[in-house]
Amino acid sequence: MPLLVVRHASAGHRTDWEGDDRLRPLDWQGRRQADGLTDLLDRFEIARIGSGTYRRCKQTVEPLSNQRGLPVEERRGLDEDSSVEETLAVLREFGDAAVVCTQGDVLENLFGEAGQKGSTRVVELRDGKPLVLEYLPPPA
Repeated sequence: MPLLVVRHASAGHRTDWEGDDRLRPLDWQGRRQADGLTDLLDRFEIARIGSGTYRRCKQTVEPLSNQRGLPVEERRGLDEDSSVEETLAVLREFGDAAVVCTQGDVLENLFGEAGQKGSTRVVELRDGKPLVLEYLPPPA
């Protein structure tokens, strides 16, 4: 079973948000993407759901959490400015049959590019390193 690595759904632009960026929520498009994630990932076995501590990450996987009856486990190693080592430790902890939601800069560090907001990478850990098997664009 693969590990599913999700970039948080659309949350508007950082420059348009006043206040603590960790509290910036999903916008209307992001809420649609989060709802669509349940269908997009329907074919995968999921035993655990992880998220960074930012509101937009948690909101992205909440519909999936509700559908699957699994709690969202927060990990700081999925937050912005996390080191590759911190993020890899979280991915190894969650292992196979899990979903983790993170930030664009974390994905750039892991894969060399962020991907679209709301997108998912189907990943296999080989020798503790993530190998992308498939890229799933964000749900409409």
